[in-house]
Amino acid sequence: MPSSADPGRTLAGQSAVVTGGSRGIGRAVARRLGAAGVRVVLVARGSPALEQAAAEAGGTALAADVTVETSVDRMADRVRSDFGRAPDILVNAAGAFDLASVARTATEEFDREIGTNLRGPFLMMRAFLPDMLERGSGHIVTLGSVAGRVAMPGNAAYAASKFGVRGLHAVLDLELRGTGVRSTLIEPAATDTPLWDAVDRAAVPDLPDRTLMLDADAVADAVIWALTRPAATAVRTIALERA
Repeated sequence: MPSSADPGRTLAGQSAVVTGGSRGIGRAVARRLGAAGVRVVLVARGSPALEQAAAEAGGTALAADVTVETSVDRMADRVRSDFGRAPDILVNAAGAFDLASVARTATEEFDREIGTNLRGPFLMMRAFLPDMLERGSGHIVTLGSVAGRVAMPGNAAYAASKFGVRGLHAVLDLELRGTGVRSTLIEPAATDTPLWDAVDRAAVPDLPDRTLMLDADAVADAVIWALTRPAATAVRTIALERA
């Protein structure tokens, strides 16, 4: 992580789009980017929480559904209009989460998690990547999960979506080499965010206590560290665990 001896590249003056900006990791990342002097657009479905998060980051709130192509396209057009081009940074942090076995996962829940966690990053990448490639610069950071590399029972839809994200990133990483555009996958262990609020912990008694999880700011630190590495340095994957 950055230190006084390793300040990294400055982010001041750059532009960024952060999905899932109304809560959790996305909100923490947007706040850190804003503090670093980045012009930030925070994207979520729209709520008072999104407006509050944008105010915290000194950024702009933009309501969009990352699972819907037309919504993403409208959002991307607005971003290009506001910034005058595609953003320098894209952070895919929107997420959906539930715990259920394969046999007990409803089709609607499976579709929701695949839509938010995998289709969403794909649509966001496709919205801005051509412009990044044309100018030869940009950085895409996508939030994966330990559940995208370690199979755990009762994690059917979420694991499917995050293993998919890992595969999508692996292909993107190969395609970006030599282009000037970089891509980083952040894979944190269990992180204390509002995604856990809806989980029935009594039904899954072996879950870790939320006080023992990573916090969103720790994951945001990793995102900032990756973004501030020298342009010639590729940080392809970061795996995070609670010490």
